[in-house]
Amino acid sequence: MTDLPTLEKKASYDLEKDSDAFAKVETASVGSGDIEIRDEDVVIQKAEDVALQVISTRDDPDVPIFTLRVVFLGIGLTAFSSVLATIYTFKPQNASVSQLFGLIIAYVLGEAMASIPNHGWWRYLNPGPFNIKEHTVIVIMASTASNVSTTMEVIAALDLFYGLTLNSGVAIFQIFATQMIGYGVAGLLRSFLVYPTYAFYPTYISVVNLLQSLHFRGSLNVKKRKFFWIVFAGIFLWEWIPQYPFPLLTAFSIVCLVDQGRSKNSEWIRNLFGAGSSNEGIGLLSFGFSWTLITQGYPLVWPLRTQINSYLGMVLGYIVLSVSYYNNVFHGRDLKWMSTSLFNTNGTTYDQEAVLDSNYHLNRTALAAVGLPRYTTTFAISQLCYNLSLGSAVTSVLLWNRAELKAAFWTIMRNGRTECDDPHFLEMKKYKEVPQWAYGLLFLVTIALAIGLGYAGPNGTVLIPAWSVIFFSFLGFFFSIFIGFVTATTGFNLSVKYCVQLIAAFVHPGQPVTVMYANLFGNASAFQTLYMLQDLKLGQYIKLPPWYTFGAQMAGSIIGSIFNFTMMKSIVAANREVLVDPSGTRIWSGWIIQSLNSSAVAMGALGKDLFSYGNEAGYWIIPFCLFIGLLIPIPFYIAHKFMKPTSQGAQLIRFIDFPILCQYIGYLPYSVNGQWWTCFVIGVTSQYYMRKWHPSWFVKYNYLLSAALDGGAQVISFILAFAVFGASGKAVNFPTWWGNPDPAVMSADRCMPVS
Repeated sequence: MTDLPTLEKKASYDLEKDSDAFAKVETASVGSGDIEIRDEDVVIQKAEDVALQVISTRDDPDVPIFTLRVVFLGIGLTAFSSVLATIYTFKPQNASVSQLFGLIIAYVLGEAMASIPNHGWWRYLNPGPFNIKEHTVIVIMASTASNVSTTMEVIAALDLFYGLTLNSGVAIFQIFATQMIGYGVAGLLRSFLVYPTYAFYPTYISVVNLLQSLHFRGSLNVKKRKFFWIVFAGIFLWEWIPQYPFPLLTAFSIVCLVDQGRSKNSEWIRNLFGAGSSNEGIGLLSFGFSWTLITQGYPLVWPLRTQINSYLGMVLGYIVLSVSYYNNVFHGRDLKWMSTSLFNTNGTTYDQEAVLDSNYHLNRTALAAVGLPRYTTTFAISQLCYNLSLGSAVTSVLLWNRAELKAAFWTIMRNGRTECDDPHFLEMKKYKEVPQWAYGLLFLVTIALAIGLGYAGPNGTVLIPAWSVIFFSFLGFFFSIFIGFVTATTGFNLSVKYCVQLIAAFVHPGQPVTVMYANLFGNASAFQTLYMLQDLKLGQYIKLPPWYTFGAQMAGSIIGSIFNFTMMKSIVAANREVLVDPSGTRIWSGWIIQSLNSSAVAMGALGKDLFSYGNEAGYWIIPFCLFIGLLIPIPFYIAHKFMKPTSQGAQLIRFIDFPILCQYIGYLPYSVNGQWWTCFVIGVTSQYYMRKWHPSWFVKYNYLLSAALDGGAQVISFILAFAVFGASGKAVNFPTWWGNPDPAVMSADRCMPVS
């Protein structure tokens, strides 16, 4: 009888001889005693099936995990990722540090350490080949630190806009505490949002696919590695061109190129078609060729349903935003087209300090003299749509996924014991699980820590009372259930910030600083929950023992908190005037911090006045849209019940994703928007044409292509940030020419500049 290792070698040999067989068998590997065979010519029908078709269930339980190599590279790359993510927080582009960036750097360094001698004392630095589980621990540590906490942004806002400088120890522990609250919630929700196949986290498929391609042997993986490095090199050599010498390529608009600010309608053209500079326009028919921007739409990895709903939302957004602005909805026609700042009645920037007393509470006498602030129409519409989105998410999950919610509840009641038929989960049952009580204890202990830190403000300032920390932490727990399900099944992250801020405004009227902290525990902790859930799923895909995943996330949070704070202090000190300017520069921008602060002032200090019914600007509809959102899915659900499940009408209703659709109507009034039409072309080509007509290529290379493009773009972006974009303390501007116009004369896409 032929043994399994011999069969594995034979299968690999046969594949090399017969190239057609690659379409039928990805690998003949030993996984728990079974030969894993996949038919790659089968078109993937259900979105979650990519987790079974693209990702192997193979596991090697005997490889070393906790090694000196992991400690050295884990700490180093965690610090590195944390610093880079903090830099991106203060950039005009809405960029982030991809997990793939740390993954690639870790692989290069890990392989380098694996090449040194492994005899004598050297064996501690090189215990053997750099394996997939070591690699994953490092990646989880680095990615945990690269997800910049909103706490850091709040601390920056206190420094920039309130003159409040927190003690360094208090600030660092605040960052850590909000992350750990989210981690505790994530652990409690594992049976619902990690273990099952439907919770497949689309954006993580490319990460896992790359890890397995880099570490698993076999002739196909050799080809995959070669494909990856070729694409990586190609995008590395290309990406610096649109980012530095030729920024016109970040938003190539034919309409703007024809007009170039000459016609009497130039302002209208810029608002609708412009997209090359921060807060310029909404980018209709604008195509971008910078992958750093394109990847924000996840065109290669988001399921087709997610992408189509987002693009439909954008189309509606073009109409709704334009019609609202030019018809003076919210009385914003005389304000800027796009901005997240607050404005006076005459259009100048609102002076928040004029209406706050020395304790940073509302001064009503001053408010009567200064007046209420105003939003730009597009920003008000955006907040409205985000609340519609959140409301519809709660109802959608309750209507369509009651069975999963019920099963998750009873699993928590049984202290985490669960049954699940997911192949990846079944492979994990050999490892000792972290008990539910450990996550519950972490949740409660970090809430207690957060309560203590809330009373540690400068000069005895109470940043947030204890009862508020508890209330908003549990509110964040509640929201995590619904936004977590949407992220796990679609890859899309819903926003709860406007809803939480509105609740905080009525709970803490006239207290903007307290409202910002309430936002931390109701909103930021919910998003930390999402990040932690995704890493728990990564551990399940890779078959990393749960306690190692737990330790990696804890270590990443501690190290990341320190470097987040340290780098933020450095950037704020060196660029204070630019960061408080609503327009910023091409190099630095405080738009994220400004938005956070604007919401805190508008909803914290002025929420009751600004959002009450009868307000002249009509902002009362913004919070009310949360309740409207709750109602939106109901008539469609009822209609579906009266249809045959196989009818076109029923299928159309199930295809519509109201949370995504609603949020994308208001998604555009931020930052730069030159990439979305390129995302549409790439997304439809990948998730429809290639998936349906070239399923073999799709399974083998689509997600690997995404990983290569993300990785190469992230590496060159980091180099440019320090070499020419001022992260090192000095910016080096590229000489102006037709493809890089003077920003005072022409925007990056040669539209009329924003005044």
